[in-house]
Amino acid sequence: MRLTIPADLSALLRTGLWRSVASLGIKVATAGLTYLTYVVLSRTMSPSEYGRFAFGLALATVLAIAAGIGQPMAVLRLWSQETVAGDHDGADRAVRAGSTLTIAASLAIALALCIVTFVTVQVVTFEETANHVYGAAFLVLPMALSEYNSSALRAQGSLWTALVPRDIFWRLALPAAVLGLFAIGVVLSGPDALVLSAALLAGMLALQFWQAMRSGYVLTPVMRGVKAYWANWGGISRWLMLGALIETFALNADVILVGLMLDLESSGLYFNAFRTAGLMTLFTFAIELVIAPMVARHFHAGEMRQAQAITALGAGAGFAFSLVVFALFAVWGEWILSFFGPAYAEGTLVLVLLSLGLLFDAATGPSKIVMMMTGHERAYVAIFGLIMGLGFLVQIAVIPAFGIVGAAAANMGARIIAQVAIALWCRFRIGLDTSLLGVFSIRRAG
Repeated sequence: MRLTIPADLSALLRTGLWRSVASLGIKVATAGLTYLTYVVLSRTMSPSEYGRFAFGLALATVLAIAAGIGQPMAVLRLWSQETVAGDHDGADRAVRAGSTLTIAASLAIALALCIVTFVTVQVVTFEETANHVYGAAFLVLPMALSEYNSSALRAQGSLWTALVPRDIFWRLALPAAVLGLFAIGVVLSGPDALVLSAALLAGMLALQFWQAMRSGYVLTPVMRGVKAYWANWGGISRWLMLGALIETFALNADVILVGLMLDLESSGLYFNAFRTAGLMTLFTFAIELVIAPMVARHFHAGEMRQAQAITALGAGAGFAFSLVVFALFAVWGEWILSFFGPAYAEGTLVLVLLSLGLLFDAATGPSKIVMMMTGHERAYVAIFGLIMGLGFLVQIAVIPAFGIVGAAAANMGARIIAQVAIALWCRFRIGLDTSLLGVFSIRRAG
């Protein structure tokens, strides 16, 4: 049966598809450079030092999302919502206030992490040092601000300025710097690599800000109006933060947990397997970067048919890409992981289990984005957070007996159940079918 695309949706889907392809191009380059970075670091470091880097990076990623207090997702929604309502000044204020809040929260969380670590080492003896935790503190602000700036610029229609400095230039600079230092005899420790990452990312943020100002985008933080902004949108921001934090926690907590319950070498092995599995979601993530403001705009304008068409495009294209990559992992997973070093090839089963969970993620489409952009962030936090939280408790129970394989199996099971649950919520409560079956809902969308 041939699927005919109505004329009124053809241009919309074509625009979304081409922007998604451009976003995918950037994300594929990003994934390649990120993979190269991890390979370079794992090859130039001892397994224990690489484990410290992986632990610190995972910790910094989770804390950076917390430091964003929901602003990256809020600005995607509020810019479209305020612009559709004709309040362009309100849209500008949302961007500027969000930047200020992100910077302030990042500094507070980084300082708190340093204080807690300092107090802890006075009473608890670490295996060697806690410097990798201090290294993570350096990364919190640049990671949080880079995530916010990317969302703020994408909300305003930018793609290259939003993504290239962080996703391309930073990931080019980091492995180049590591290899350059290694060539002159400087071998980085885990904490050294974290601090170097923070310094290079800060430089890329300065470049991004300069380019954004040249292009006329709104990005400058201001103190004026922050209190009023938080009074209006603070409640939503807290729920959006919890939603983003839960998703990031689900992608990084395993690495931290494995490092705490087993050892840092296992943490590094699990980290590589999870980051490799994440390559499956490249196109899904690239599409979500593009369609988030589009879904918000059409939903809040009452154009449900257009919103359904966009989500159907995201689900179909993302799943097709993920299925191909999953097949590659199932056949050549051991060979792919061996790039990190011979010891990391033993994580093949972990890679396959994690990949299967992410395949269901792709099959259920952009359900998280739809819930966040349509005002159902509380339901997302409740459903996804509860299921993934229970999965985390299962991991604590099974890791002592089954190690990293048990951690991966628990993550896979929890992710499958959670993604199906939020996809069903989107279908029956919001009226948008985000799954692969969403293409059949376009005609009857009201």
